[in-house]
Amino acid sequence: MTLDLRIFTEPQQGATYDDQLRAAKAAEALGFGAFFRSDHYLAMGGEGLPGPTDAWTTLAGLARETSTIRLGTLVSAATFRHPGVLAIQVAQVDQMSGGRVELGLGAGWFEAEHRAYGIPFPARRFGLLEEQLEILTGLWGTPVGETFSFSGTHYTLVDSPALPKPVQPHVPLVMGGQGRPRSVALAARFADEFNQDFPDPSTIATRVRSVDDGVRATGRERGRLVHSVVLPAVVGATEADAARRAARTGQDLTDVRRLGIGGTVTEAVDRLHEIAAAGVSRVYLQMLDIHDLDHLDLVARDVRDRL
Repeated sequence: MTLDLRIFTEPQQGATYDDQLRAAKAAEALGFGAFFRSDHYLAMGGEGLPGPTDAWTTLAGLARETSTIRLGTLVSAATFRHPGVLAIQVAQVDQMSGGRVELGLGAGWFEAEHRAYGIPFPARRFGLLEEQLEILTGLWGTPVGETFSFSGTHYTLVDSPALPKPVQPHVPLVMGGQGRPRSVALAARFADEFNQDFPDPSTIATRVRSVDDGVRATGRERGRLVHSVVLPAVVGATEADAARRAARTGQDLTDVRRLGIGGTVTEAVDRLHEIAAAGVSRVYLQMLDIHDLDHLDLVARDVRDRL
């Protein structure tokens, strides 16, 4: 199985737009499949200076300053934006990129960032996510000249012109979870990709089978759903290089090696082969040091080309 390697960054930990632009351009030049970023407003440990950048504002800029690499979020929270606003934002960025956008969408989980910026954080959020998915797909799928209305528990839309439209006939939707029946059923209805976020590698194959079984139970063909994982990545040309790279970001190389893609090039290649054998076709490499462009180069040159 061929693995699609994508770059995933966490800009809330401390990155300007220019930092992200350099990384995205480097990833594009090196031939990575996509450049994705988190959608968070608060650092998870550390000061996060100079402060957060909005995910969709950033992607709009990157859309105009790149030309081939795909762009997206892992994942935008349903609590952050009204679905009508999000539909417009994503469609516009898709237009600005010439059709290279993907949307990762989840229920939201980080309560502290909601408190910090005055964003409501309801106790029950799965219903918000479900209605947002219905609205997004409904707005984008409504033919030009017709209107879209929706009446739900959380949102009501009346006679929306359902504009603008994305360039892509269908914007790929990424959803994730632990493989529980409710999230799998929702993914089967709406998602193009099911993402396991930071799983123990030993559990990946079991979850893939569980999701496939759940998808089949809904009547949808398993083959239409891409399986992906996001894992921490710290790779070095030597053990010492990998250890230095981990130390710069405060990561424990032993933990990265056990739970992600860490260590030498050979170790990284072996782990990625294991992940592919588990039924995964796409891997998002979480690289916490967004300034370390040599890391991208090493993975592209010495890891990806051996897969």
